[in-house]
Formats: sequence, structure tokens, C-alpha cells
Amino acid sequence: MRVIRTGLINFLRNLSLAMAAIAIMTVTLTIVLFLVITNATFSNTIAQINSKINISVYLNDSVTNQQVSSLEQQLRQLPNVKSVSYVSKDEALAEYKAENSTNTQLLEAIDETGNPLPASIVIEPINIGKIQDIRNFLNKPANVALQDSELGDNYAGDRKQAIDKIAKTTNLLREAGIISVVIFALISSLIIFNTLRMAIFNRRDEITIMRLLGATSWYIRGPFVVESVSYGIIAGLVSILFIRGVFSTASSTLQATSFGLLDIGYANTFFTKHFWLLLTLQLLAGILLGAVSSVIATRRFLKFKS
Repeated sequence: MRVIRTGLINFLRNLSLAMAAIAIMTVTLTIVLFLVITNATFSNTIAQINSKINISVYLNDSVTNQQVSSLEQQLRQLPNVKSVSYVSKDEALAEYKAENSTNTQLLEAIDETGNPLPASIVIEPINIGKIQDIRNFLNKPANVALQDSELGDNYAGDRKQAIDKIAKTTNLLREAGIISVVIFALISSLIIFNTLRMAIFNRRDEITIMRLLGATSWYIRGPFVVESVSYGIIAGLVSILFIRGVFSTASSTLQATSFGLLDIGYANTFFTKHFWLLLTLQLLAGILLGAVSSVIATRRFLKFKS
């Protein structure tokens, strides 16, 4: 209790220095929290995109049911395949008529020409960034022989570029988020480190007397740890309240539904649903960041004085 009381007193005594450390920690924790919510939102968006992206393999009319079953079984064994379904010629024709039910000219033309639509196998991938693995399997000579020579599959041209661009953008955003967290965590640690070093320097005579009276290193270090942990607790509370205000304003006052790829509605729902968990994680992150920084900052000085 004495260590905790001394640490809180030192916190108030060095309030001007503490504000700089708290500000940097708040920025760091805010970025971390925003990235956690953004990553969850992106994952939801990607899941929705994945559910709409598939590869349709158009088959020759001469392909037998046994060949279709064999190809389906091999596709299901691929690690990036979520589901495989077969669409017969009759089903393809029914879908075509349903999609063009208001276009009488197309319906009349398709009735006159019979059923020119091929049967197909629809493949739903798990990860759109690894669709090329499925394409490589389909490009094997034995599988190419089963496909319509003119149609092949629909993973080509503009569709291929769009899918690849979505996958690339998602990976870049995640990598940028990780780099941002690491950079701001380092900056925050340096600010706290220097703040505590200044506090140690200002109280160097007091620390020397304590050592002469037989105080242990941890007894001397304790108040500094408490002081830096206080920075983390305050920064964690401020950051989560700030994020809460941002999402509340964006979803209600501004009535925004999305910001680029970020679904504001889902982000706000995710934040509200997991508020207490996120608050706990923010406080733990702030405490850990402050404690580690203070231990590093005090270790060298106290060792030098031993």
C-alpha cells in the first residue's frame, strides 16, 4: 500500500510530464483498438465477398456423370475449397430464364435454339487470395479436357483482376495495421522511458538515501511502476471512450453506413457487443505497456547505484 500510495503521489507531482506519456499511450492504444475493430469488420466484409465470389467451370456436353462425380470429389479435397455444387444444363437454363424473365426477346430466342447453356461446377473458395491454387488444378490437362474449350471457367479478365485486387488490398491493410501498432508502441515506450528517467533524475537524492537505508531495488522501483501503470489505465479509458464517441457519432449523427471498405454499422455493432471485453483488453494493454517501460527505465539506474 505504501508503494502504491507513493506511486500515485509521484504521478500527481509529475503531472505535466505524465500528460505527454498519457497522450502518446492514448494514441497507441486508440490505434490498436481501432485496428482490432477494423480487422473484425474487414473479416466480416471479406466473408460476405467470399460468399458471392465463386468459380464456375463450364463442362463439355460429352462429359459423363462419372467424370463429373470424380472431378467434384477431387475439388472437395483441395484445401482452399469450401463447397462444390453441380449445375446441370436444365438447371442452368431455368436460372437463365428466371434472370431474364422480363426480356421476352431473349426468352423466345433461347426457346428457338434449344438449350445452348453448358453444365457447370460451381466452386466456392475459402480464401479469395488463393484462388489461383484452384485455377492451377483446373488447368491440368486431364481437367482441361472436361471443360468447354470456349468458356473454360469464369476466373479470367476483369473478374480475375477485381478478385485479385480485393485480396491484395486486404493483405496490405492488415500489414499496414500491424506496422502502425509496432511503430506507435515503440514511440510510446520511448516517451514513457524518458518521462520516468526524468522523474528518477529529479528524485536521485531521495533514491540514494533510500538505498543507504537498506531499501531494495524493487521497493524503490515500485512507485515508478505504479506511476507508469497509472498512465496506461488512464490512456486505456480515454482511448476506448474516444472510439466509442467516434462510432456513435458516425452511426447516428452523421448517419454514415460505410467509410470506404469499413462498414460503420457493423463496426459499431461489434464494438457495442464486445465493449467490456475490449475495455478489459485496453486496460491490460495499457498496464503491460506502462509496467514494461518503467521496469526497463529503472533497471539501469538502480543497477548503476548498487
